[in-house]
Amino acid sequence: MGKPTGFMDYERETAKAVSPKERIKNFNEFHTPLSKEEQQKQGARCMNCGVPFCQSGEMISGMASGCPLHNLVPEWNDLVYSGNWEQAYNRLKKTNNFPEFTSRVCPALCEAACTCGHWGDSVSVKENEHGIIENAYEQGYAAAKPPKVRTGKRVAVVGSGPAGLAAADQLNKRGHQVTVFERDDRVGGLLMYGIPNMKLQKEVIDRKINVMKEEGIEFVTGANVGKEVKPAKLLKEYDRVILACGAKNPRDINAPGRDAKGIYFAVDFLSATTKSLLDSGLKDNKYISAKGKKVVIIGGGDTGNDCVGTCIRHGAASVTQLEMMPKAPDTRAEDNPWPEWPKVCKTDYGQEEAIAVFGQDPRIYTTTVKEFLKDKNGNLCGLKVVKLEGKKDEKTGRMQMVEVPGSESKMDADLVLIAAGFLGTQKYVADAFGVELNQRTNVATEAGKYATSVPNVYTAGDMHRGQSLVVWAIREGREVAREVDESLMGYSYLSVQ
Repeated sequence: MGKPTGFMDYERETAKAVSPKERIKNFNEFHTPLSKEEQQKQGARCMNCGVPFCQSGEMISGMASGCPLHNLVPEWNDLVYSGNWEQAYNRLKKTNNFPEFTSRVCPALCEAACTCGHWGDSVSVKENEHGIIENAYEQGYAAAKPPKVRTGKRVAVVGSGPAGLAAADQLNKRGHQVTVFERDDRVGGLLMYGIPNMKLQKEVIDRKINVMKEEGIEFVTGANVGKEVKPAKLLKEYDRVILACGAKNPRDINAPGRDAKGIYFAVDFLSATTKSLLDSGLKDNKYISAKGKKVVIIGGGDTGNDCVGTCIRHGAASVTQLEMMPKAPDTRAEDNPWPEWPKVCKTDYGQEEAIAVFGQDPRIYTTTVKEFLKDKNGNLCGLKVVKLEGKKDEKTGRMQMVEVPGSESKMDADLVLIAAGFLGTQKYVADAFGVELNQRTNVATEAGKYATSVPNVYTAGDMHRGQSLVVWAIREGREVAREVDESLMGYSYLSVQ
């Protein structure tokens, strides 16, 4: 364990963020990491609890409590405290293929379940993870380690998001020859074009991809499997195929006036900005600009928040975020006890920036769009919105958000971004391979398995479980790799936790 009195001797510390008004001047990551000495003090706060909820990854009340990857959190916290950074890296990598990604974008399920957090401030687990992996790159511990023996088996992975990359990494370590097919022009999938640069700078992705290339993984970009690249070709040339194409069907808002010019899906808005930023520093103007616009974002989740931060960096005249649900409490409710995930109000970086720039929180709760208003040229000029309230459905007994009679109002808007979540896999890929879908339009498999209805074709990640977190995608990538390895070799020693 760490220092026996560490949780009493040291206060929780995290990387300091650049002030909102300063950081919106660019699209760079904006946290200054702790020094090694400060990081070791944070490692000292971990008590190696008898029941380490931080690494449990158990489902409680339908929510994950602790890390789904079962990261050996107390072990590497102690190793950080004692200054054994190389061994800390080895223990971290035992369960997590990509700590350089999760230490930046994961919501830290581990910290929410930390025992210290039950009584005070949790251990800064995510911070320690970041320190371990960045030190590993600096010291050369994270350098390429190609497998010494090859099995002669070939595996195609379709999709280079976190699930596909994790599967490829595991199978390559086993000695199989792996090729990853990506339809975009850059590798990374969700990580590259779904997450803004200020949360995950793309150099971080490229750094890891270069290591994976040195280890023998082949990457093919601009390969749209299911259209230009035919499934029959992959099934003929490879022993197994893994579909890890994500869940990119955005949920739409079917209200009158939806055909107005100026309404976009959030994923298209964010992707276009990142691509233009990487291609030209936004100089090519090949993106959906929010500059000078009155922006309304429909959706209060992480994607909506990313849109807020991106619009502010564009120079939006105003930003409003509509959320159907009521505001969550500021502290845990009695029916949401530790170690459940805390269902509390979170003010994220984009909202912080909106408060700094516009003087108020951009979120309007219990509100939805009833109609998109157009001018005579068909351009979006405003919204008709309505307030909502929770009522119990008499037939099902479930709470539903319903309109409040007489609560309609109008608001100005000339750019709307729909960030209302995703509905499942894009059908053309599933149709091309002939795999069955379930009622949620995800690729169907047996419970706890990854083999599809088509022989030698497997699936993982959001395409399999629906829209979820990066950490869950990595876990699924690891698990599908083990199942594929067993099918190829008759046994597997690949670890899934």
